[in-house]
Amino acid sequence: MATQATETKKKPNKVLPIVLGIILIVGAIFGVKEYIYYSNHVDTDDAQIDGDISPVVTRVGGYVDSILFEENTHVNKGDVLVKIDDRDYKVKLEQAEAAQAGASAGVNVGQSQIYATTANSASAKAEVTSAKARLDKVQKDYDRYANLVKDGSVTRQQFDQAKADLTVAQANYKAAQDQYKAAVEQVGTTRNQLKVTNKGVNAKQADVDFAKLQLSYTNIKAPASGLAAKKNVQVGQLVQAGQTLFSIVNDNSIYITANFKETQLNDIRNGQKVNVEVDAYPDMDIKGTVYNFSPATGAKFSLLPPDNATGNFVKVVQRVPVKIKLNGTKEQLAKLRPGMSVNVSVLIKD
Repeated sequence: MATQATETKKKPNKVLPIVLGIILIVGAIFGVKEYIYYSNHVDTDDAQIDGDISPVVTRVGGYVDSILFEENTHVNKGDVLVKIDDRDYKVKLEQAEAAQAGASAGVNVGQSQIYATTANSASAKAEVTSAKARLDKVQKDYDRYANLVKDGSVTRQQFDQAKADLTVAQANYKAAQDQYKAAVEQVGTTRNQLKVTNKGVNAKQADVDFAKLQLSYTNIKAPASGLAAKKNVQVGQLVQAGQTLFSIVNDNSIYITANFKETQLNDIRNGQKVNVEVDAYPDMDIKGTVYNFSPATGAKFSLLPPDNATGNFVKVVQRVPVKIKLNGTKEQLAKLRPGMSVNVSVLIKD
């Protein structure tokens, strides 16, 4: 019996080597697969869905009259979404239009004055011509009387009368010239006044245009097509110019921001294909393409960027945001929301 027990103990255990062999083979296969995979891919789970989000800001203040959309619903670009009470702005527009009408009436008056002063100028010019003709006649009469008085053909009284007539004609001619000059200057002055009035009309027209623009701002429109979200406005609320009322997540603006380690960037290039796994939809098969790289690391764009020149230096591997465009179907992209977590794998070798 003792001999049989000894022989049983000496029999080799064949199960353990077989198990170890299987483990080694599986490990080798797994290691080779991992080596091949990571030789051809660069992965990161520090990635999320991003998109263009347009804040809708009011340009004028006032009380909210009506809200024409529901939160988290789709809106189209140009749709009126919020209306502000516009009565004050209509009154301001009417005031501006009245001022503009008054300025335009001033232009008509100025134009009439130009016609009147131009007519006066023509009349004054005719007076100059008449006075000149009268002066020429009197001058000739005076010259004849001056010769005749010497030989006694006319009396001294007649000569003095001719001289007086000449003095009067000269004065009349000078006065006609001065009146004509004044009439011409008046035409120029009236034209200059009309130019000033026209500038006033332009200024009033600018006031009208501005009032119309302010009135149009009481209808707040969607700046882009997309989903309205983060609604922060109620009917009857007093809003101020520059206040954000809600936001719109733009259609067709979904992309991925993947934060790769700086040591991973050596193998990543624009245009490389990307496999994307969305945490919310693990069964979704969606592809992407490397589009561009951030000009700085994420830490440099933080509120308080690190400064390695102060204190003790501890080297930390930095991450650089990489933008990835998605090539999914319309139905796939419609399911994605900015902020969702994703895993990305960049194919660095075809």
